[in-house]
Amino acid sequence: QVQLVESGGGLVQAGGSLRLSCAASGRTFSNYLMGWFRQAPGKERQFVAAISWRAVRYVDSVKGRFTISRDNAKNTVYLQMNSLKPEDTAVYYCAAVRSGIIYDRFHEYDYWGQGTQVTVSS
Repeated sequence: QVQLVESGGGLVQAGGSLRLSCAASGRTFSNYLMGWFRQAPGKERQFVAAISWRAVRYVDSVKGRFTISRDNAKNTVYLQMNSLKPEDTAVYYCAAVRSGIIYDRFHEYDYWGQGTQVTVSS
C-alpha cells in the first residue's frame, strides 16, 4: 500500500511559478512510476507528466514550462510549474503505480493523493 500526500498548491498570477510536492510512503519508492494529473471543473482528469526511474513524459501543453523530478532518498516527486497560465487552473493529483513503463492514462495508476488546488489568475 502506498499513501501519497500532495502540497504546494495555491493562487498565483499568470506568468508565475509554483512547485508541487508529493510525499509517498513505502520503502520501494524507486520502483514506482510517479505521475501528475489535473482536473478542472467539468472536465476529465488529464495527464500532465510522469517519471519512471529512467524516463519522463509530458503532455504537450506543459512542455517547456513544467518539470517533473523525483528524489528517491526522500520518497518525493516534484512538479515545478513555470510560466503558469489561467488554463492551468485545476486540482492537481499525484499518482503512483509499480511500473518501469510510463503510463499516461489515469486508470493505469493504482494509488492517488487527495489533490491540491492550483489557481492561476489572469
